[in-house]
Amino acid sequence: MTVTYTSRVATARFGGFSQLLLLWRGSIYKLLYRELLLFLAAYLGLSLAYRFLLSESQRRLFEKLALYCDKSANLIPVSFVLGFYVALVLERWWGQFRTVPAPDGLMVAVAGSVHGADARGRLLRRTLLRYGSLAALLVLRAVSTPVYKRFPTTDHLVQAGFLTREERRRLEGLRSPYNKFWVPCAWFGALAGQARREGRVRDDCALKLLMEELNRFRAHCSLLFHYDWISVPLVYTQVVTIAVYTFFLTCLIGRQFLDPAQGYAGHELDLGVPVFTLLQFFFYVGWLKVAEQLINPFGEDDDDFETNTLIDRNFQVSMLAVDELYGQVPALERDRYWDAASPRAPYTAAAAPPRQPTFQGSAFDVTLAKEEMQFQPLEDIGDPLGDPLDPPIPPGSQGGAGGGPDPPRHSGTPRSGGCCTPAPSTRSNPPEIQQ
Repeated sequence: MTVTYTSRVATARFGGFSQLLLLWRGSIYKLLYRELLLFLAAYLGLSLAYRFLLSESQRRLFEKLALYCDKSANLIPVSFVLGFYVALVLERWWGQFRTVPAPDGLMVAVAGSVHGADARGRLLRRTLLRYGSLAALLVLRAVSTPVYKRFPTTDHLVQAGFLTREERRRLEGLRSPYNKFWVPCAWFGALAGQARREGRVRDDCALKLLMEELNRFRAHCSLLFHYDWISVPLVYTQVVTIAVYTFFLTCLIGRQFLDPAQGYAGHELDLGVPVFTLLQFFFYVGWLKVAEQLINPFGEDDDDFETNTLIDRNFQVSMLAVDELYGQVPALERDRYWDAASPRAPYTAAAAPPRQPTFQGSAFDVTLAKEEMQFQPLEDIGDPLGDPLDPPIPPGSQGGAGGGPDPPRHSGTPRSGGCCTPAPSTRSNPPEIQQ
């Protein structure tokens, strides 16, 4: 269902995006043409009634109404409300995509932590990954229309091999009114603990890794379920929809071409068809249609997520990783760059880069004259920070009291009364106690 056009825009060139304007599947034309034709038919119907059906007095009254609607349409903040709404929906759409559970991390942890090439080890690994796939499937079945159509009942899950009859009996026998996608995660944790007691999981660190990956996987399932449960507030959607449709209902009357002989400002030309109003309708209502398509990407629109394909891929890859590929490591061989001091992969003629120096850093582009690159004696430079032991120079004074040169800096010899010589104590010695 996803419309992929990435290869068409891989390289920016003249008129690159213009190639996409002729696509139909997943396009804005397919979403919008019904509303656009309805708006154009309503506009032309009012225009014909104004020109041929109304009397002279009725036409004057209609013209006053059209001028009023044209002026009042600017009071509706369509672009402001619609822009924030589409930005919110797009952010939510991307968040839902990032929370679709993928078993890759879980299958790597199971394949590396649950050992045993015998039938028992194979059964443990396959069952653990089947529980993970079952948890993701129960969530996707609850939020995705195509997945629910594929697996409408738990009997279909049993026939598809995600669930055994005993597991279905336990799942259905659990008294809970809530979605039970978390039950396979609980089975996973119990089975992982059993594998640890059997010695299939060799230490507690490996068991901890399994539980961490399970919790990460379960968190994605839970967040995806809550995305489906907590929608964009209905009032926001209603406000945006009312704003857009009210604006264009007003434009049906306010954007009519009036009789040029009446001398109304801005109505000197009578084209019959409002080209720029139709473009405005195309952009604004098209923007609303984009939000309508993205607000729930688990439906059957052209650009919705291919959830059934994700289920097939995840289940097959996870089973291959923990079963057929378990312990199957290719023989170790020396790579072709074994004796090369600075290995470099070859290029084809089509991919060969132009010969140019490698990037070393932007500061390496600075050019200096030869005399500017000579070190200077420290005596000529002086100490820009000054001696921290010298007393501060009063602001506005230049040098010494008579305007002479600055006092010499501290040379290591204590000065009388300076900061390096302790000041005489002002406290009197305590009186001696006479015996």
